[in-house]
Amino acid sequence: MAKVTKEMSIIDIVQQHPESLEIFAKYGLGCIGCAAARFENLEAGAKVHGVSAEQMVQEINDLIDSQN
Repeated sequence: MAKVTKEMSIIDIVQQHPESLEIFAKYGLGCIGCAAARFENLEAGAKVHGVSAEQMVQEINDLIDSQN
């Protein structure tokens, strides 16, 4: 499966990789309940919450890799 990138929409990431919710929660992004998740990409969401998009992408991809 393709790697997650910071350009992907939050909703696409969560739909394709439900396990990513663990990482979003770790950084305080309650993305599924947020209307912005439908159109906002990971980079924009991370910026609004003051977290590193690159760090989140790395952790999500590491989690996905560990489950495959």
